[in-house]
Amino acid sequence: MSLDKYLESNFTDTPLETILNRRDFLKMTGGGILILFSLRDISFAQGSHSLPDDFNAFLHIDEHGSVTCFTGKIEMGQGIITSLAQMLADELDVSLDSVEMVMGDTDLCPYDRGTFGSMSTRFFGPPLRQAAAEARRVLITLASEKMHIPEKQLATDDGTIYSQKNSEQRVTYAQLTKGQKIRRHLTEPVSVKSPKEFEIMGQPVNRRDAHEKVTGNAQYAGDIQVSGMVYASILRPPSHAAKLKSVDLSDAKGVDGLQIVRDGDFIAVLHKYPDVAMDARDKIQAEWDVPKSSLNEKTIFDHLLEAAPPGNTIASGGNLETGERDAESVIEQTYLDGYVAHAPMEPHTAVVQFDGTSAKVWASTQTPFSAKEEAARELGIPADNVRVITPFVGGGFGGKTRNLQVQEAAKIAKLSGKPVQVAWSRSDEFFEDSFRPAAVVKVKGGLDDTGKISLWDYNVYFAGERGASQFYNIPNHRTKSYGGGWGGVPGAHPFATGAWRAPANNTNTFARESHVDMLAASVDIDPVEFRLQNLSDARMKRVINTAADNFGWKPTKSSPNTGFGIACGTDAGTYVATMAEVEVDRKSGQVQVKRVLCTQDMGICINPEGATIQMEGCITMGMGYALSEDVRFKGGDILDKNFGTYELPKFSWLPKIETVILDHQELDPQGGGEPAIITMGAVIANAIYDAVGARVVQLPMTPERVKAALGS
Repeated sequence: MSLDKYLESNFTDTPLETILNRRDFLKMTGGGILILFSLRDISFAQGSHSLPDDFNAFLHIDEHGSVTCFTGKIEMGQGIITSLAQMLADELDVSLDSVEMVMGDTDLCPYDRGTFGSMSTRFFGPPLRQAAAEARRVLITLASEKMHIPEKQLATDDGTIYSQKNSEQRVTYAQLTKGQKIRRHLTEPVSVKSPKEFEIMGQPVNRRDAHEKVTGNAQYAGDIQVSGMVYASILRPPSHAAKLKSVDLSDAKGVDGLQIVRDGDFIAVLHKYPDVAMDARDKIQAEWDVPKSSLNEKTIFDHLLEAAPPGNTIASGGNLETGERDAESVIEQTYLDGYVAHAPMEPHTAVVQFDGTSAKVWASTQTPFSAKEEAARELGIPADNVRVITPFVGGGFGGKTRNLQVQEAAKIAKLSGKPVQVAWSRSDEFFEDSFRPAAVVKVKGGLDDTGKISLWDYNVYFAGERGASQFYNIPNHRTKSYGGGWGGVPGAHPFATGAWRAPANNTNTFARESHVDMLAASVDIDPVEFRLQNLSDARMKRVINTAADNFGWKPTKSSPNTGFGIACGTDAGTYVATMAEVEVDRKSGQVQVKRVLCTQDMGICINPEGATIQMEGCITMGMGYALSEDVRFKGGDILDKNFGTYELPKFSWLPKIETVILDHQELDPQGGGEPAIITMGAVIANAIYDAVGARVVQLPMTPERVKAALGS
């Protein structure tokens, strides 16, 4: 089945009775060869929440030689539609152009927890490569049987198996698969290729979805239209935890062609035109009981410290009392980080088509299999009767792991008896977002008489543990986490919180690397040299040295109001070091980032072009949480409703961006979607200090906070 046919049948108005399940799909592909790899039971791919020991993926080779890869992962701009295809093509010995990707279709793809945590390449990649390597071995066996040539004398290239003694003796994968469905399990393991054997992996490849996206042909959930579909506009409360006291629907009901559905406090207005539905919703007269609260973006930090439960020690060594007693100097500092919105380009969207017994769902989601379960619960039908198809997703950053829009669309479809599209407005997106949690970090660091770190007492409240454990050589240290991450303590946050790109690590790296810089400054040691003196991790030292060499770092004072900073960290198995140059306007407090260089050791890099794009995106996005993004609120009322007040990075902000990817072929591929973002807060803070001698300890580092730091 070609990808074009798949898109044609699943992203257009398709009656429910023609929806294909996995078995129907395989029947339709008829003349194809299906090769299963150590899948104990095909039902695993139909929704089981436990993966086989050996493999979590399979592929299909049709009679024309086209190869389709099925993965529960989704494409939301991170580029795995390209890198996963590279892995499959290289191991199978086919051209990259011959590989089609079907992603996030719960009827066709193996179960997957979701696309997050920079885990696609790290955890889905290895079994995918293994599956492709075994497929190639099975095909060689079939060719040997067909051509009566010993397997050892056969080789593969570009979808063809040929005799090494006589290259004219050959058979294509397409010829082997024509008219057959063969299921064969291998009895012995097959090794995947070594880096020196790569022909497609490791090569820079442009994104395979680029043309569709720049021409506007890419399909997103909001592009889906089915016969009889209505658009829903949902009545939102003015504040989280508000309860509906009374409602008058009479003005809205006067709109021609309108339907209103209600389930308790949940009210949705439906119309065949989305703007009419929205205008009618605004005619609803509602009175709400809004809880009183003194919490806002300024008072939240004291509240979090009061709400924190006992801490959990996640790393320790030596003795803190001994470290403090023996320290020549001790520096304590509290770091603050506010709530941050996901603000994806594409708001949460879902289409649900329900016939009373089964449903088809198109959703903008990072977790299609969770969406399947959630839709089933709302519709009151078995999960096996729900199919979720994930089109392209216009950004997620962790915010689309939660499927509230799917639940809403399913509820409305059941109440109305019509196919429904729920597409959040930008105001809805801000109100219903699961923000990155506000957090407090308290750090006490001490230096011995040689200028090395001898004491490290690190306490993080509500950010989470990711990135909290330090990697320096510190004899007396302890790291504690209070309140966990976004799950935290019930009632600690006035609204939903959740994972935000490299969750916790942005906050923790900001606090750790800012404090390390403070220690270095206290003994007047260059911050790069100070880090190297306190490190034994060869991999981290290599990353820092490479960054310094490429940046042209020199241990000299910068010119007035211009400063240089460094920050390093680890995330998703990847090591990263970032250097930046900033210019600070002392009068306005405005910070202009002039140059950023990021060095990354991510093991084997599958697609250097894709990795570079991800690093550049992380650097750009990281400037937002570092300099401007801060959710304003009053109790459960979100005051930011659009980008007029919630400021994202602008093109005019962009510095010169340079990236360096270290060659580390001895290490399996690691995560590349998030590491470069974790250092942005700290590297800018450290560069600001170098420029004007002011230490900003709260993110974002707005002009007002920079001026306050200068004043203090």
